[in-house]
Amino acid sequence: MINILIVDDEKDIVQALKIYLSSEQYNTFEAYTGRQALEILEREEIHLVLMDVMMPEMDGISALSALREKNNVPVILLTAKSEDADKIMGLNIGADDYVTKPFNPVELIARVRSQLRRYMKLGGSPGASEKNSLRVGPFELDDKTKTLTQDGEPVVLTPTEYRIMQLFMSRPGEVLSPKEIYRQVWKDEPFGSDSTVAVHIRHLREKLEINPAEPRYLKVVWAQGYKLCGDR
Repeated sequence: MINILIVDDEKDIVQALKIYLSSEQYNTFEAYTGRQALEILEREEIHLVLMDVMMPEMDGISALSALREKNNVPVILLTAKSEDADKIMGLNIGADDYVTKPFNPVELIARVRSQLRRYMKLGGSPGASEKNSLRVGPFELDDKTKTLTQDGEPVVLTPTEYRIMQLFMSRPGEVLSPKEIYRQVWKDEPFGSDSTVAVHIRHLREKLEINPAEPRYLKVVWAQGYKLCGDR
């Protein structure tokens, strides 16, 4: 059974989400503050979180930051159209995707399925590599354990960051456009994808580069995209 945690202070939205998700045979838990969400995550096996940004006691951004200290479960933020800054901040601290209110139920379910598919079976890399491990420069990705190491040291990644690195490492040195990265990793049409991809690349650089402002490995190719270089 797939367990999904719905976190929103508006009870009508929680009930509507429960109906959509139950129709897809997902089991749901509900919380109305970020603090309640963290308590549920401590005691239950949760496979995906739908998290509202604006909530009392502890907002969604603060809850996400605390969650990411211990848990790599996929998180989809529920945001209002006016909360662009919160979307970027959320992606920057580990959200995997976001859906803007009022949301389309079909789109929401599609995004939930996509995140669960990647989380539940991260194998089957977007580069279609059959190898269980990939090596590029100082990086080694082990698809059996779903881990990345750099110079032998483990790097803690969110599920989305893992998939991005898996894509880059399966196609080293190749320039990948933000739209191509979005199609391969998010499995969705890349409308407004550039900023979403840019935030995740920035977050990866902060984890992998000595100086993220002058990246040695995850490099930008002006007006074309990004590429992974293995040279030191």
